[in-house]
Amino acid sequence: MSVAELFILAIGLAMDAFAVSICKGLSLGKIKWKHMCIAGVWFGGFQALMPVIGYCLGSVFADVITKYDHWAAFILLAIIGANMIKESFGKEEEIDASMTVKSMLLLAIATSIDALAVGITFAFMKVNILVAVSFIGVITFICSAVGVKIGSVFGTKYKSKAELFGGVVLILIGLKILLEGVGIIG
Repeated sequence: MSVAELFILAIGLAMDAFAVSICKGLSLGKIKWKHMCIAGVWFGGFQALMPVIGYCLGSVFADVITKYDHWAAFILLAIIGANMIKESFGKEEEIDASMTVKSMLLLAIATSIDALAVGITFAFMKVNILVAVSFIGVITFICSAVGVKIGSVFGTKYKSKAELFGGVVLILIGLKILLEGVGIIG
């Protein structure tokens, strides 16, 4: 996986956290740097942790299904992307302004489930996991911190667009992996 592909994947994964951060910013009112950093650390940290867990799980099975790894990666990314697109057209979720450990932990886990599945696909693709999770964590930190600020300024206007964009990106990455795996593109 190239650096450009990894960057695009990280942006796609960060969109859930970005969307939730926008809602946090909307509900917080006056934003401080502290709020932006709290969101960034929670969301970026979990977006970096979950692929490692997925990678470890996927590594157990990678040798068994390497013949079909491109299909597994495509199916997982397509399901994740389709779910994000579906959520972008659904009703708005209520998110409160709380930045407590309990509130942020639950949101961080919820927004990083996709990253767990992507970590499984990394095991099939033999991706350098340290480089990948670093990209994902840093990009998500930045997107989340910026999302809190944007939420305080613009509100929920862009939440569904962010989820839609993230879903489309993940599906396209999955399709590219599939097409490379079956030999249609080099």
